Amino acid sequence: MSLDADQLKMAAAQSAVAQVKGGMVVGLGSGSTAKLAVDAIGRLVRDGLRIVGIPTSENTTAQAKALGIPLATLADEPSIDLTIDGADEVQERSLDLIKGRGGALLREKIVASASRRLVIMVHDTKIVSRLAEHDPIPVEIVPFGWQATVRTLVELGAKPELRKNPGGEPFVSDGGHYIFDCSFAPVSAAGELASQLDHVVGVVEHGLFIGMASEVHVAGPGGVRILKAERE
Repeated sequence: MSLDADQLKMAAAQSAVAQVKGGMVVGLGSGSTAKLAVDAIGRLVRDGLRIVGIPTSENTTAQAKALGIPLATLADEPSIDLTIDGADEVQERSLDLIKGRGGALLREKIVASASRRLVIMVHDTKIVSRLAEHDPIPVEIVPFGWQATVRTLVELGAKPELRKNPGGEPFVSDGGHYIFDCSFAPVSAAGELASQLDHVVGVVEHGLFIGMASEVHVAGPGGVRILKAERE
C-alpha cells in the first residue's frame, strides 16, 4: 500500500472518529483502516473521553486493551450507539458493502446489526457501481462437511477459493470456521444474492452487508466526502 493510500485511510478514519461523543457505546471495527480509527479513539480516551467499546475481533480486542479503551460485550451493552468500520467495496448510492477481507465478518455483522449507526471509512478506490467488481465475497463456512457447502455455492455461480494462512494451512476465523473467498460476476442484485447465501446450509455468514451502512466517509485527493444511503 502506497504512502498516499495510507494517508487517505488516515483521513477517512479521522473524519469518522469525529462522530464519537462522550458517553457512547462504540463498535470497534477490524482491518487496516479500522485499526487507525481505534488508535485515534485510544488517544481521545487517554485525553479524557469516556466511552465503552465493543470490539469485532480478537485482534481489535488486544489493540483496544493496549490503548486503555474500556471494553464490554453485547451481553453488557446490547445496543450500540455507533460502529466505525472499514469495507472492501462500497456500492455507490445504496451503500451496500462487501466486508470480510480481514476475516472478522461474522462478528462485524453481529456488531453492525446491534448498532444504531454504522459509519464506514474507505478511500475512493473502494467505491464501485456494482459489488464484486474487484473483490470476491467472503463466505464463512462450518468446517464439518464443507465440501457439500462449497458445491452449493458453485451452483449459485460462485468460484470459491479456500482462504489459507501464509504457511498454507486453512485460515480459521475467531469463531473456528473456514472462509472461502467467492468470486462472482459483478452483482446486479446484491440483496437477492445475500438472501440466497443466507439459506445455504453450512454457511455461517457472508460478507454482503445489505442496507446496514448509515454513511460512508470517502477519502480522496480532494479531501473527505460523506455519502448517505439512497434507499428505495
